[in-house]
Amino acid sequence: MPAEGGTRPLVDVIVAGGGVIGLGIAWRAAAAGLRVVVCDDAPGRAASWAAAGMLAPVTEVHYGEDALLALNLDAARRYPGFVAELEELTGLDAGYRRCGTLMVARDADDLAALADLAGFQRRAGLEAERLASRACRELEPRLSPRVRGGILVPGDHQVDNRALVRALLRACERSGVHLLPARVRRVLTGGGRVAGALLADGERLAAGTLVLAAGCWSGGVGGLDEAALPPVRPVKGQLVHLAGPAEPPLLRHNLRGLDVYLVPRADGRLVAGATVEERGFDTMVTAGAAHELLRDAIELVPDVAELALTETVAGLRPGSPDNAPLLGPAALDGLVVAAGHYRNGILLTPVTADTIAELLVTGRVPDRIGPFSPRRFAATTTKEEATR
Repeated sequence: MPAEGGTRPLVDVIVAGGGVIGLGIAWRAAAAGLRVVVCDDAPGRAASWAAAGMLAPVTEVHYGEDALLALNLDAARRYPGFVAELEELTGLDAGYRRCGTLMVARDADDLAALADLAGFQRRAGLEAERLASRACRELEPRLSPRVRGGILVPGDHQVDNRALVRALLRACERSGVHLLPARVRRVLTGGGRVAGALLADGERLAAGTLVLAAGCWSGGVGGLDEAALPPVRPVKGQLVHLAGPAEPPLLRHNLRGLDVYLVPRADGRLVAGATVEERGFDTMVTAGAAHELLRDAIELVPDVAELALTETVAGLRPGSPDNAPLLGPAALDGLVVAAGHYRNGILLTPVTADTIAELLVTGRVPDRIGPFSPRRFAATTTKEEATR
């Protein structure tokens, strides 16, 4: 998507935002031959750093989100190849683990909720197996004897999100992406299209295309009409990190209850999360949230009480009005949005990176992201316009 006019841009693409989404896009676009710069004052340190790394298209499925389910499943299928390429290029371990996920019920109400979910998963053709309480404890011996039953989802895995960030940063460096330590303050326009960006440090960049991938901050970038700004908002999530022995592991699978999930790393670390709070841009860690997460985790796995508490963290998920991402051209020529991934940012990294890079190279919107146009919330946008 080159800029119009006689002046050649300094770069082909500016990526505003250096989380896993922005870094993934930059890596793929640079690998395809584009000159790319990523602008972020703390790349990889916001929502991408605070995530737990669950890759859970099946256990996080919701009614009425068929298009999002298809996108999530596609992303999960791409993960092994995406990680293999990343690790080969960088020599770093991205922390991808095929561990499966076990959802468990603590009481009769939880069990009824899981039965309802299992029915929905079965009707959707998803791989999920109902288990009695004894079978759950055979899979995970440290489970509380109070667990009433569960659902095993063998295809829902995990990635160490912080290892993924480190690998993507190195991949960008090795692919020729230029990383600038400043946020995009304002999108510069000219002739009815993107002309570049003004950075927070006062530097100006010229480019005909800008990818807005700044997570929940994407809606606050200056220089854009309201119609071009993505309707994203921050949704706070708090997590706690714990550490225990790698052998024997406390858990072999990701473990989910209705109120908490536990993600075990190969080295004995354990991430417990996560709250869902509409608190604006507040990132304060609260004692109450940490207490509730630990209480719920210990109720499922009593031995969690013996682990070392190593970190508490809060991040801001980029929510959208329908909880689905905004992917593709916005209502300004040269502006591409990749934001609003909400709870699925880590999961959707491969498919977002691949499809947005394809758009940048070809100028065409891939069919896979057609349903997620940033212009779908505009009342006057036609279907044809939204996918153009």
